[in-house]
Amino acid sequence: MKKIVCLVLALLAGGSYLYRTPTAFISVDINPSLELGINRFDRVVSVEAYNDDGQALADALYVQNLDYRDALEQILTNPNVVAYLSNGTLSLTVASENESRCAEILQTMEDCTTGHRNVHCHAASANTMEEAHSTGMSVGKYEAYLQLRELDPTITPEEVQGMTMREINRCIEAYVQGTDWTPAETPDDAQCEA
Repeated sequence: MKKIVCLVLALLAGGSYLYRTPTAFISVDINPSLELGINRFDRVVSVEAYNDDGQALADALYVQNLDYRDALEQILTNPNVVAYLSNGTLSLTVASENESRCAEILQTMEDCTTGHRNVHCHAASANTMEEAHSTGMSVGKYEAYLQLRELDPTITPEEVQGMTMREINRCIEAYVQGTDWTPAETPDDAQCEA
């Protein structure tokens, strides 16, 4: 009897571990910046905010244990996200150690966002995700930071953390057009200027 109980407990613990362990992450960055941890069963098992707006959005969502497709739909229809999308850019970035899983989720994200303006879907490597987390950024914002850093090697993660994706993209565009970016006093005032 003890062996059966131990076996049942081991199966329950193993099943719980498999369910609770993310195998992919979806980064949601506009100004709210957060990441959804997705398990092998396509369920959201974690929500990590990377700024105050991200925490407010996470608090307003009810995505824990939802299929990630339903979670994306809830995010895309959230009134605050819709308001941000009216004059900003939403970056959805998937990262996973499993390349085929990453490609599958990326395709699903692209399908889910069809018809939504100013939404861009990307994939990132697991290494990029680890680097992003070590700087306190979601993977999507970190990738934008890397693009900006290629154009301005002096830019720091701290300068980018408080910026919206729209501000980061404007700075990238300004550098491409040949102007310099100067960090502003507050993130809302950040701009690229000659």
